[in-house]
Amino acid sequence: MSTESLKMMAVDFGASSGRAVIGYFDGERISIQEVHRFDNEPVQLGDRLHWDFLRLFHELKRGMTKAKQQLGRTPASIAVDTWGVDYGLVDPKGRLVSNPYHYRDLRTEQPMREALKRIPEKELYARTGIQSSSINTVYQLFADEELRLAQNDRGLRMLFMPDLFHYYLSGTMASEYTIASTSGMLDAVRRDWSTDILDGLSIPSSLLNPIIMPGTPVGSVRPDICAELSLEAMPVIAAAGHDTAAAVTSVPAGDAPYVFISSGTWSLMGIELTEPILTERSRQLLFSNEGGTEGNIRMLKNIMGLWLLQECRRTWAMEGTELSFAELTEMAQHAPRNGSYVDAGDAVFLPPGNMPQRIREYCRSTGQAVPESRPEIVRCILESLAFKYRQTLDEIEELTGKRIEQIHMVGGGIQNRLLCRLTANVTGRTVVAGPVEATSIGNLMMQAKAHGEVGGLADIREVVRRSFPPEIYMPEDAAEWEERYRGYEQRLVLQKTEDS
Repeated sequence: MSTESLKMMAVDFGASSGRAVIGYFDGERISIQEVHRFDNEPVQLGDRLHWDFLRLFHELKRGMTKAKQQLGRTPASIAVDTWGVDYGLVDPKGRLVSNPYHYRDLRTEQPMREALKRIPEKELYARTGIQSSSINTVYQLFADEELRLAQNDRGLRMLFMPDLFHYYLSGTMASEYTIASTSGMLDAVRRDWSTDILDGLSIPSSLLNPIIMPGTPVGSVRPDICAELSLEAMPVIAAAGHDTAAAVTSVPAGDAPYVFISSGTWSLMGIELTEPILTERSRQLLFSNEGGTEGNIRMLKNIMGLWLLQECRRTWAMEGTELSFAELTEMAQHAPRNGSYVDAGDAVFLPPGNMPQRIREYCRSTGQAVPESRPEIVRCILESLAFKYRQTLDEIEELTGKRIEQIHMVGGGIQNRLLCRLTANVTGRTVVAGPVEATSIGNLMMQAKAHGEVGGLADIREVVRRSFPPEIYMPEDAAEWEERYRGYEQRLVLQKTEDS
């Protein structure tokens, strides 16, 4: 790596952990190095569930210190990305009103029902393109007690989580487009706040900040933080605040139509479009339209993902058997194909706790052979995910009218090579897997763009292709897997449609 490389810092906050990485970009290739990793555990305080923002900001500063120690100097810039929908409220003096609520806090369910009486769900979707869920920012704000108490205070401001970190780093308030698009308050066509929704739900527009596009510098690290951490002046860049948007930025795709799967605990599967699809059919199929890093749209569906396998592993560990993910996958390689499947989008699998038993009960209740052994259960999970991807692919092709030839899979889930191979076989499409560290890479490349060291999305993806050669999976046994998918569709997809 050249001594003239651009050395940047990305901080990625996930829903259970966070990490700080350094990116080295020499104009042709990028490499990354993790310098700090930490837990992100929510805190139950009375009857409310919060994020521990103060602890997370402390870990952010520790990461900045370690980055300087590793480099021997201050990084060229810093950017933060996080999960979607959550926010903090800041008072007129710049103080945090309270620790931000966790999206799993239960305070929103009844207010959501009240909000939908004011603005019907179909109308909300037609305006924002976001599926209605109690976790959405719009319902959180509608339920927020602190906001109701201070509604007449025009100085109160709302900042999404990455914007909140950027504010306390730089002193600048702004709402980055990709994270704002998860809120259920952004007009998907105009790419700006929907005043009709805000007025209809009595959410004061004075709460909100101007929308800025990904890759926008928002200032420099505050002098007091620089003094505290012995840093030089350091630009803060709103690179791509939403972690999925950052991950999709680093998909090494070309010009041919493709879908992406950001694979991990959740699987985010979708397609990039120039304009949103806001039809009643897309709402019924549970697709959301979120913002991309060039003002484009990521029309996607949220699928349960490897959560099913993670929960099985945790249950078996509690029973006294510790198994690595590699060991579980190896077990599944040799398990019989007993034709038992689950719907990886069914809410019955959302809560934690005894996932193996819930999978058995689901198969029993749907008239299938019950997977009893651990290898059978793991095989059931991985094949079910691949079938869910095929179902979602069919829906994307229906909505867009496009034939998709490639599936790009990124994220930690691609380390499960059996899942990648099953996805290619079941969909009958070429699967291009990589990079694993998609979110951090996307964050860093948007910083490089802000520095003027790389052009648009096509240039970024060319850098990623050079830096992280993907693994290619070609479909096999097409006739067999097509027949098995039709059985899955008949038993789980069509039956569920008839029941609803």
